[in-house]
This record gives sequence, C-alpha cells and structure tokens, in this order.
Amino acid sequence: MTLTVPERLLRPHLIGIGGAGMSGIARILLARGAQVRGSDAKDSPAFLSLRAQGAEIMIGQRAENLGDPTAVVVSTAIKETNPEFAAARERGIPVLHRAQALAALMEGHRVACVAGTHGKTSTTSMLTVALQHCRLDPSFAIGGDLNESGANAHHGEGGIFVAEADESDGSFLNYSPSVAVVTNVEPDHLDHHGTVEAYVAVFDAFLERLVPGGLLVVCADDERAAALGDRATASGVRVVRYGRSATGSGDARVLGYEPSENGGMVRISLAGKETDVWVAVPGEHMAFNAVAALLAGLELGAPLDGLVEGLAAFTGVRRRFEFKGRSGDVRVYDDYAHHPTEVAAQLKAARHTAGRGRVVVVFQPHMYSRTKIFAGEFAEALGQADEVVVLDVYGAREEPEPGVTGALIAERIQGAGVHYEPAFDSATTLAADLLKPGDLLITMGAGDVTQLGPAILAELDRRTGEE
Repeated sequence: MTLTVPERLLRPHLIGIGGAGMSGIARILLARGAQVRGSDAKDSPAFLSLRAQGAEIMIGQRAENLGDPTAVVVSTAIKETNPEFAAARERGIPVLHRAQALAALMEGHRVACVAGTHGKTSTTSMLTVALQHCRLDPSFAIGGDLNESGANAHHGEGGIFVAEADESDGSFLNYSPSVAVVTNVEPDHLDHHGTVEAYVAVFDAFLERLVPGGLLVVCADDERAAALGDRATASGVRVVRYGRSATGSGDARVLGYEPSENGGMVRISLAGKETDVWVAVPGEHMAFNAVAALLAGLELGAPLDGLVEGLAAFTGVRRRFEFKGRSGDVRVYDDYAHHPTEVAAQLKAARHTAGRGRVVVVFQPHMYSRTKIFAGEFAEALGQADEVVVLDVYGAREEPEPGVTGALIAERIQGAGVHYEPAFDSATTLAADLLKPGDLLITMGAGDVTQLGPAILAELDRRTGEE
C-alpha cells in the first residue's frame, strides 16, 4: 500500500521532535518521503535513527530554526511562548497539534485506536505485534518502544493503522477509528479536564468519532468503561466486551488467570469455545490487555490462531516492567506506572515475579496535581511492597506547588519500610543499602527515575567487587 504525504506535511518542522509522540510521527513521515526537520531542547539517542532516515534536527529552539516549512507540528507541552511556535504564528505558517498530524497520516487506512486511563501503550503494542505475526504489516504509532523492533512507529503496507489514543488533553478526538478499544475509565489528568464528569465525558465524545459501523471493544470489569459500553449499545454502536463480567454472545469472558514468574495464562470463552492465551509479561492486567488486543485483531480480519501465537510472542514495551539487569541475586526492573491503579497492578505482578524475594520500589511521583489528589491512593498501592523509597515530585509541565512533595505520599504508607529521599542523587546509595540477595527492585514513575536502575546496578556491582 503506497500512500502519499498530505500536502501540508511535505516539509514539516516538529518542535520537540525527540518526544515519544513526535519522533513516531517523524519516522512515518520520513518513510513516506517527507522532508522532515525539527528541534529539541537537548540531544537524544532517538535522533541517531531519525537523522539516519534523513531528518534535519537542531538542538536548541530558536526562531531561525524554522526554515520554510509547510507546517509546524507541536504537542500540548509546547507553549505559544516557545520561540519557534511564536515565529510560526507571526509568519502565518500553519500550526498543527501532533494528533492532527497523526490523523492526517491515518487517512486511507482502517484505524484501530486504543484508549483508556491505563494500559494504552501495552495494549496497542500487543495488537501491533499480533497483527505483524499475522503478516498484516500495520502502520503504528505507540507511546513507547517495542522490545521486538526497538521502534515506536512504523509505516506499514497493510492498510491498517494502529495508534495509541491519548485522552490526557482530549487530542484523541482528532481520530476517526474503525475499532476503538477502551481499557478503563478512571479519573486522571484533572489538571486539564477539571472534573471527573468532564474526564468521563471526553470518552463519550471519543466514541462519537467511531466511523459508521465501527466497533467498540470495552472492559466489562471496569465500572465506568462498562457504563460507556452500555451507552454505546443504547445508541446503536456495536460493542464487544471482555472480562469476568462479559456475558454477551460475541464477548470474551475471562474464565481464569494463572500467573507464573515470567508471564501468565488467561483462559477465555469466545464464541462458545474456550481458548488459552499465553502472555509472556507478568500481571493479570497485562493478560486483560492481551484479550482486548485479540478482540480488536479479530475485527481487523486477523485469524484467531495467528493472533494467539502473536500475543504469545510479545515480549513487552520499554519502561513497562522492563528488565534492566541483575547484580548477583538482585534483579532490577523499570516501569512507567504513575497512577495509583497502575502502581498497584504492577506491584502485584512484581510480587509473583519476585517469588520468595522481597519487592523494593523506588517511586517518583509525577506532577504536583496528581500527587496532591491521589496521595492516599498512592500510599495504599505502594504499601504492597516490602521497602519503598519515595522521591520528590517530577513536575513535568507543572510549576511547583507549596507543600506538595513526595512526603505527602511517604507519610501515609503503611505495611512497608518507608524512606522519603528528596535528594535524587542520594537515592542510588539508599536503594543499594536496602537490597538483599533475592530481592527484586523496581524503579517506578513517568519521570527521570528511569535513570536510577542502571546506576543502582552499577553501585551493587561496585560493592560486590570490593568484597
């Protein structure tokens, strides 16, 4: 399937080209023959492959970087005060949100969008790998790098486009999917949406973006997602459900889940037949994500057996319970979880993987608003671990808020050893001091806590070498 580049994206300039979403758009545009240039505040390993594909990338953001683009592409994180954004406005150059650019690249495809508060990246990745196993060569854009290919995006020839759909800023309302997956609807991103009601309402608006005759795949075990499915059915939309509560004739009812150290087996009843699906990543929540991907894949025309084989071959996404290494008898993982439900689910999975060893977590809260709203819920989730190191808040796009620190969470944790460490550089030593042979350490959060795993491994190796 050969597609041309939309005229407005023939010579795009991408501000923040190193970001997960932006770099994916750049990859697809380059594969289609666009002349891509962009800028970022600092260099990134992602630039090596983008430059190899032909992208022109400037470090530092200045008005003169723009050149003569057909459009400037920005994310929600880029403010209008950014010198390149401001220059584009001044010169009358069209400015597109990255979701608008991605929507333009979806034109001419059957589109599957995966939305939900949790599990978007993993479910999108599972669906992509399963379809690839079925030789359907989908285009895809994901908020993380697949372990299989090391890429977060690809221009495929199969006529299918699989994309992670971000509800955080409502930008997924730019897409028009044939298949929409909603894994769950749990309040988050209230800094943007304002209220729980507004957050729920944006999913209803997303549902209205389904093309006529499109399908909604929704989790029956999540209260708000199930309610979304009921509203969709009442409005005439085709809906299939998955989960233990799924009972419809076309649904995938989960009959059971058996965890193991390196994954788990989920048994489902689908179309009157029981099917076992092996998922080589730990956690029941991951197994549920695999069932959602299976249903979406069937709607896209892939065979059941091929999808099951493809899901069994899925090895994960970077920063989703990603194995970072081992020092002696200590294993170190890294995970992106930054909402209480995600933290709880991943620590439950970590417990199975740890076996008889302890679970030690280094947690970095993400954003001041989320920390303030969910401090108690974070504390409850983190209490599943044996030892917890809480770092200070990674503010992301937010300015510091007086009185909102990691201590809000640490002081509420019960049932685990608790250590509040506001000095990021000291966390490596503290974590190494806590670890014992057989332990499993997981660094967790959406910020730069991911840097600590390799540093802790190096510190453990250094200490072993001195013994």
